[in-house]
Amino acid sequence: MTRPPKKSETLEIRLPYDAKRAFMARCQARGATASDVMRGFIEAEIGQARPRRGRLWQALAAAVAGLAVGAVAAPSLAQSRPADRAAFERMDANRDGVVTFAEFGR
Repeated sequence: MTRPPKKSETLEIRLPYDAKRAFMARCQARGATASDVMRGFIEAEIGQARPRRGRLWQALAAAVAGLAVGAVAAPSLAQSRPADRAAFERMDANRDGVVTFAEFGR
């Protein structure tokens, strides 16, 4: 079995605090680290597919957990502190009270 290359490089990005908090919460709900999610995005962008390691059940469990957390968290986000509410409203482009992945990506 061949070992994957050692991860030795870093990438620093700047983003608004609210976007970072929302991203970190999304990663946690999926059961993934921010680094794993970013690596997956970069690999997809440059055309390097990750080897599949039988993680279908983990992905399914993470998706179900994410949906459950999202269903519970969305109303509480909308009713929290004014700064949090403003951030939620900026993400909720169509004002339906639900932040879709496309809205989150903006």
